[in-house]
Amino acid sequence: MEDTRSHNRAKAVKKIFIYLFLGFWALLVLFPFYWMILTSFKSYGEYTGEVVPKLFTLAPVLENYFFAFDAVPLLDYLANTLVFTLATTGIMLIVTVFASYGFAKMEFRGKNLVFTIFLALMMIPNELVIITNFVTVTNAGLRNSFMGLILPSVASVFYIYLLKENFEQVPHELYKAAKVDGTSDLKFLFKVMVPICKPTIVTITILKVIECWNSYVWPRLITDEEAYFLVSNGIQAIRESGFGRENIPAMMATVVIISVPLIVLFLIFRKKIMAGVSRGGTKG
Repeated sequence: MEDTRSHNRAKAVKKIFIYLFLGFWALLVLFPFYWMILTSFKSYGEYTGEVVPKLFTLAPVLENYFFAFDAVPLLDYLANTLVFTLATTGIMLIVTVFASYGFAKMEFRGKNLVFTIFLALMMIPNELVIITNFVTVTNAGLRNSFMGLILPSVASVFYIYLLKENFEQVPHELYKAAKVDGTSDLKFLFKVMVPICKPTIVTITILKVIECWNSYVWPRLITDEEAYFLVSNGIQAIRESGFGRENIPAMMATVVIISVPLIVLFLIFRKKIMAGVSRGGTKG
């Protein structure tokens, strides 16, 4: 009896330490978001007048949010970003699904060699790829266009690899049986493979949406006409709008506005994201 009590007490203490540890890390992760929101509600004068940053404000203001829309055409930037995100994600999904299916289920000469070269591309630093893409897009006359923004981002070796591995978990006997029944590869792909691997496809879609929405370097590099600016351009413009100093509160308000759609998207699809990432077997 005493051993049971000691065991239960040890389990309770262990659980308390685990929760304290997780709570500590949760605070570390959430603190930047709290600081971002707090700063967005501070006036420019209050923020610049603080010698030691304060963890609260007694006089919250909304002027930074109004300023974000007045200083730059933020709604136009949001619309451009939405077009860029949807178009890039849609084309990327088509490329990824077909490429993954080809590598996973179809047989052709040099398949393993081509896929090895694909994986080797992941070793190339993004900076080198950006330079190559910039030269290519510029020479093609696609600067300051949605086509120039979208094309370099429509293929991802990592997403192709991730979905290909998921496709390979589907028993090959299903594919053989479908071919015996006269089912085309296209029909088998969309009637069997896509529904079975839906969690991974949803995960890839959401990750790509977040990646496009947060794009900064490439949009800043390839566009210098306001008609094609994305929200990343708006953040930079507002950051430089202070009176001789960086307007950090207004910039934080802009970041809050931009972050809300992504946070809502994650909250809605969080279970599907986790299912897609942790998927280790095939669901029948």
